[in-house]
Amino acid sequence: MSLLDLVRPDLQGFAGYSSARKEAQGGQVFLNANESPWAPSGEAWANGLNRYPDPQPEALIAALATLYGATPEEVLVGRGSDEPIDLLTRALCVAGQDAVLICPPTFGMYAVCARVQNAAVCEVPLRATDDPHAPFALDVEGVIDAARTAPVKLVYLCSPNNPTGQALPLAQIERVAEALHGRAVVVVDEAYGEFSPLASAVTLRARFPHLVVLRTLSKAYALAGARIGTLIGDPALVRVLRAIMAPYPLSQVCAQAALNALAPDGLQKARAHIDTLLAERSRLSAAIAKLSKVRRVYPSDANFLVVAFEDAVSVYRHTLARGIVLRDVSKHAALPDCLRISVGTPEENDRLLACLESLA
Repeated sequence: MSLLDLVRPDLQGFAGYSSARKEAQGGQVFLNANESPWAPSGEAWANGLNRYPDPQPEALIAALATLYGATPEEVLVGRGSDEPIDLLTRALCVAGQDAVLICPPTFGMYAVCARVQNAAVCEVPLRATDDPHAPFALDVEGVIDAARTAPVKLVYLCSPNNPTGQALPLAQIERVAEALHGRAVVVVDEAYGEFSPLASAVTLRARFPHLVVLRTLSKAYALAGARIGTLIGDPALVRVLRAIMAPYPLSQVCAQAALNALAPDGLQKARAHIDTLLAERSRLSAAIAKLSKVRRVYPSDANFLVVAFEDAVSVYRHTLARGIVLRDVSKHAALPDCLRISVGTPEENDRLLACLESLA
């Protein structure tokens, strides 16, 4: 069975919109796109903004392929991870017929994109365990059984998971991918991968063409505002997704910001920031665990901590009143009275600790 057999039948072979920039290879005088021939007034960085940007900038694609250990043909760049998630859902799921599988509590956009496409959402919740180092476990066989029983086209595995913070052992991802070959596309979302000690699922790509990995420059590379997300998948699937995405998904300014971040000095700075965040994560975890109103600090492989308080609502209000914004994740049944705390700079973390220590 070909991977393309999992794509919606009406999109197999679909060429998509042929943008003016796609057709401009080798051009010098551009009179094909109805653009302004003049650059906008303003700073030097605005030069060239009168022209439509490259839909998939070659230099950026090459840099991301090198960063993630892939080939350029396997790489698709979109607006954050949200756009690839949406594209996958629209490309694979026939409205009212197909389903996606998620393992809650997990990132909410998987279900949002499914519902927008009118695809069913099949849930196989994470299992609570007695292991203090891995309090949540993927129900591997449950995922496989559900994906085989329901008309599931996409299986989302978030590693490290948001909001629980745990990374999935590579062997578990391998087991799911092996079992669902020819049945579904397995998507491993590694938005927080730089903070995890475990190997990337990209290392499994050569064996499993139906395995897709999502990465982002939003977290470790400080580009959340630029919205640069990467999908790494089979070249045939990448071509399908390119055909259905917006003609110009990336602004020139954002693409250049990404290239700057991936230059040698940018990579060095990112590695230093990652090291600082990992050290601060350990310091913050140990300090918060000692506070009287804290029930539990969950282990984390990401750049955040999930903390169970005696009264999360009161803590949230207390910190907010002092200008510190946390994330309430207690809506998830598995995380009652829990707040998610992003690891900040040492100074920001000191301010948070002082605020939490002042709780009556």
